[in-house]
Amino acid sequence: MKRIILITGGQRSGKSSKAEELALNLSDNPVYMATAHVWDEEFRERVRRHQARRGPQWTNIEEEINLSRHDMTGRVVVIDCVTLWLTNFFFTNDSNVDKSLELAKAEFDAFTSKDATYIFVTNEIGSGGISDNAIQRQFTDLQGWMNQYIASKADEVILMVSGIPVEVKSE
Repeated sequence: MKRIILITGGQRSGKSSKAEELALNLSDNPVYMATAHVWDEEFRERVRRHQARRGPQWTNIEEEINLSRHDMTGRVVVIDCVTLWLTNFFFTNDSNVDKSLELAKAEFDAFTSKDATYIFVTNEIGSGGISDNAIQRQFTDLQGWMNQYIASKADEVILMVSGIPVEVKSE
């Protein structure tokens, strides 16, 4: 049965750990879909360390934009994270918020159309102060609108606060 879970919160709030714990409780062989663009060797090494930490029971997939090209039917998949995924849309589309949001929503819908358990990790970047940088403000808007979209489709939303999960939505 299809299930969408959104785990949100601030930086270092425990979102990824909670998503991984939940996935391992639901499956012996979950999928970890990393959305980050690997910019340099230091980041590539960081990715390797994260993969090794998760262990051999995980299937690791690196996918920057086209999540739906991977058929996750019947699987439990952690998508980490929406913020980095949106960054890829944002920069690919010349910082055009409307186009990026439209494409991200369409890709989200295509990806989650299959019968699987999807655990999305995202950031609440709009919870802090307002940036004096126009591009950062535009991206914050994009992130907030996409978070709202995913939350509206989610069966469950968890807000992580200092490592403590707070149930926001449950069905």
